[in-house]
Amino acid sequence: MEREQYLAAIKPRMPEKRYIHTIGVMETAIELARKYGEDEKKAETAAILHDIAKYAEIEWMEQIVRTEKLDARLIGWGSELLHGPVGAYIAESEFGIKDDELLNAIRFHTTGRPNMSRLEKIIFVADMIEPNRQFDGVDRLRKKAQKNLDKAMSACVRHTLAFLIDTKQPIYPLSIECYNDMMNREDSEG
Repeated sequence: MEREQYLAAIKPRMPEKRYIHTIGVMETAIELARKYGEDEKKAETAAILHDIAKYAEIEWMEQIVRTEKLDARLIGWGSELLHGPVGAYIAESEFGIKDDELLNAIRFHTTGRPNMSRLEKIIFVADMIEPNRQFDGVDRLRKKAQKNLDKAMSACVRHTLAFLIDTKQPIYPLSIECYNDMMNREDSEG
């Protein structure tokens, strides 16, 4: 499928504001892919599809987790975490995408995970820094993304974890594993 076909497929599944966000993620992901030598088409496709399940019924998404034997820890976490893995399921089952790296970029765009690929990092970072995002610190994250993808990824994860802690929300275990993996890598490089 081409860009316009994917965009037409996702538009009815989300409010206009989320569609505009998705366009911003797509444009940012393409720019980062170009900058960091990643496949731009894969980045574009993963970005377009990353929130395809965001507004799906939670009960349906939990059923997909069960029937497709996805990470059982997802049950009870709500749409914020379910929509990534279920979005990857939709990308594969409905759109016939078989590329594991592309599917993982969709799957882990909210939680992160240890040993993320460059494409996964691009989608994670693009989702956080796209031009329509407005929060304290976003400009600093955007600047980091222009200099070093790994440092931007690390900063984005730290920002997310700090937000969750500050707002007294639980942290999904995979996000902690992602953070620990990044800190270990920084220690070994440092």
